[in-house]
Amino acid sequence: MIRYLKQDEIDKVKWDSCIKQSFNGNIYGWSWYLDIVHPEWHALVENDYERVFPLTGKRKFGVSYLFQPFFAQQLGIYSRTLLNPDIIDEFINAIPVKYRFAEIRLNTHNKPGELNKGLSWHRNHELDLINSYERIYKNYSSNTKRNLKKAEQAKLQLVKNVKPENVVALFRANRGRTISHWNDLEYNRLKQLTYTGIYRGQAGVFGAYSKPNELCAGAIFMRSHGKLVFLFSGASEEAKNNHALSFLIDEVIKMHSPGQLVFDFEGSDQPGLARFYKGFGSKETYYPGIKLNRLPLIGRLALRIVKRN
Repeated sequence: MIRYLKQDEIDKVKWDSCIKQSFNGNIYGWSWYLDIVHPEWHALVENDYERVFPLTGKRKFGVSYLFQPFFAQQLGIYSRTLLNPDIIDEFINAIPVKYRFAEIRLNTHNKPGELNKGLSWHRNHELDLINSYERIYKNYSSNTKRNLKKAEQAKLQLVKNVKPENVVALFRANRGRTISHWNDLEYNRLKQLTYTGIYRGQAGVFGAYSKPNELCAGAIFMRSHGKLVFLFSGASEEAKNNHALSFLIDEVIKMHSPGQLVFDFEGSDQPGLARFYKGFGSKETYYPGIKLNRLPLIGRLALRIVKRN
């Protein structure tokens, strides 16, 4: 039986036990992670936490809806046993009717069946680090190899345990200027997420420094369920010329290969980023996004206006 539980009704110990034992578990599903990226999360729970589904919802203009929080690429149904389309559909159909609208993303192992309407597929890139670095490097694109040679000429240095706020500041001073929908709340959550991950032994922060000892690229990684997730990065204008981010990613790959981890690039639907990630020999994987719209006609028209502005 699938039950809807509010935040204060969720047994976090049983929840995390399910996430730990789930064949499709990931970093985003841990209760501590959800508590940070969306403190008001609720859930659908089957039986004694055999399967769980976090619901990240809000209420606006009198309407309750579900959305995908920042820094949580894939959520959806987590299960101790194998899933099939019927089970996925059962959970989606169990989403309480109070949620009149939803735009959420499930995880790679969630394959909806009958819910073809409103279903979309999103791209991710992953690189298995089981092979030696030499074998992995052979599969790099010629452009990536060329960029790494330029980085070598720049005599960059990789530094571990960089402060998360330095990476965030680097991002905000550069690409962050073009992202208007992120504010202090999102950046502070990212820093809290990273420091909590470091405390729990599940996060690492790396930086690429140029010759004058200046941080020109930095990245935050999360580790869980056999995956090393490239969660966030920042790069300066200088990094465009010395390819510091390519250098940083290559060094982290080198550091963890051969090994039992999969390097998860966490994207991307953007062609340019997808091409960049593919340059490291990564393979495309896909995960579903679903849309539910239970709004009356006038509500649907209002939603279009809100999303347009």
